[in-house]
Amino acid sequence: MSIDPRVALQSLTSALEEHLASASARRGAGDPAVEAAFFAVADAFEVYEDALYEAYGEVTPLEVIEDDSDEDDDEDVDDEEDLEILQD
Repeated sequence: MSIDPRVALQSLTSALEEHLASASARRGAGDPAVEAAFFAVADAFEVYEDALYEAYGEVTPLEVIEDDSDEDDDEDVDDEEDLEILQD
């Protein structure tokens, strides 16, 4: 079942508006309302992107960035170990 891209766009717009409202009323760095709104935007964007592609074969120039901070930390350690081996 496909979703009309216009409906998906309206959901994305609503999610963005909710994110703005949550961010402007933030109650600290780890405010769960802001975090929930953040993920709602990401989810709504993916639905819109899929609907747009399915209906028209088009995509946006945007992408949802996954949090790969743990992987990046592991890569940095490997690079540092490699440097130590080269310096010895």
